[in-house]
Amino acid sequence: MKLFRHENRQKSKRSRRFYAMTEIVYTAVDFTAALGFLVGSVLFFWKSLETMAIWFFVVGSACFALKPTIRFAREIRLAAMGDEEDLAERE
Repeated sequence: MKLFRHENRQKSKRSRRFYAMTEIVYTAVDFTAALGFLVGSVLFFWKSLETMAIWFFVVGSACFALKPTIRFAREIRLAAMGDEEDLAERE
């Protein structure tokens, strides 16, 4: 099982669809993180909204932490998708 190989994304229609789906999720998380930091930054202009600003930063930080998790999980699954066919041929 080889991770982070471009060939894994192109193995089958199923792997291409899975890769596209995870790219959409990854982009949504990335956008959410950026939006959280942007809104949090603006909210810091008002002292009364400081707590809410902090929460936007926490959500943005959690999203940034989620990004590599999505990529790693995707690569593991893509690498494993080809193993099912190899196992069937060995038996």
